Amino acid sequence: MSDPGSGVATLLAPYRGRVPGISVAVCQQGRPVWEGSCGYADLEAVVAAGTDSNYRLASVSKQFTAAAVLLLLQDGRLTLEDSVRDWLPQLPRVAAPMTLRQLLLHRSGLVDYEELIPAGTTRPLRDADVLRLLQREDRSYFPPGTDWRYSDSGYALLALVVARCAGCDFASFLRTRIFQPLGMAGSVAHEEGVSNVTHRAFGYSSEGRSWRRTDQSLTSAVLGDGGVYSSVRDLVRWDAALRDSRLLSESSRALAFAPLTPTDDPQVHYGFGWRITGECLWHSGESLGFRTAILRFAQRGLTVIALSNRDRPEVYSLALAIAQLWWPGAAAMRATKVVVGPDSGSHPLPG
Repeated sequence: MSDPGSGVATLLAPYRGRVPGISVAVCQQGRPVWEGSCGYADLEAVVAAGTDSNYRLASVSKQFTAAAVLLLLQDGRLTLEDSVRDWLPQLPRVAAPMTLRQLLLHRSGLVDYEELIPAGTTRPLRDADVLRLLQREDRSYFPPGTDWRYSDSGYALLALVVARCAGCDFASFLRTRIFQPLGMAGSVAHEEGVSNVTHRAFGYSSEGRSWRRTDQSLTSAVLGDGGVYSSVRDLVRWDAALRDSRLLSESSRALAFAPLTPTDDPQVHYGFGWRITGECLWHSGESLGFRTAILRFAQRGLTVIALSNRDRPEVYSLALAIAQLWWPGAAAMRATKVVVGPDSGSHPLPG
């Protein structure tokens, strides 16, 4: 296509009008070549979505949790073979063989904390609550390192390990070691009553022909597995930083981007906070009221970022279709399925 931008405009047509929106950025060699938004970040206040709108990234946040661990590895303050129990001794004996590497790769066998939320819970959980739930469960799905199972529990615990190792809270570590150095001024691991999300996009779910605000669930305040808010403008800076050693060393990036373990999709391997399909590094996020995705075709220097504040449709397929406008070979990088995370609506806030 002679003008890929016009193709993007066609693909974004369902997001036009008085509906929850979407923001998209396409980068080549670390520089944006197309940016745009459609729809609204806040339907009630009639605020249009923009490239500076900050969306809840959901599981796209995991790459920042993994990067935080890698920064502490670079600092020499932890090793990937450390037992998670070395840092979080409250965990039961079953966690003793579980290493930080296994948590990063979803190979720990940790029980999903979402299954442990007591009936009648009304207060949103935080990472420390995840630890309290898990410390009562002296069981695992499988012996550590013997299988793969996607684990939000593991990434919630990794955020607590980062805080314990760094001597500051997880949100502060991300702010001072990643967001501020890279100029990601709007990005934040959001804590209600502690931090503020500027230019905030609020989440919505479809109900027939209307939209209902469904911005938070019981698990939305857990930071390590999905609590980062960011914009496509900030994620363009993040993508550029992943192309050199300004933040992560060459060896750290090699670890993060290596297809270290197979997953439950034969087309997909997992690195540290990244899914890998062929030469495509990607992750999607599926949270109550939000659908997000970032796709990096590193060998081509092509990246597509798509953030939406609605429960459907998922945007991985949209991002892949946009990538094909710049590189038709992107079609071969399709995963056979896109996993919808447990925070996609199974635990909405009461009322």
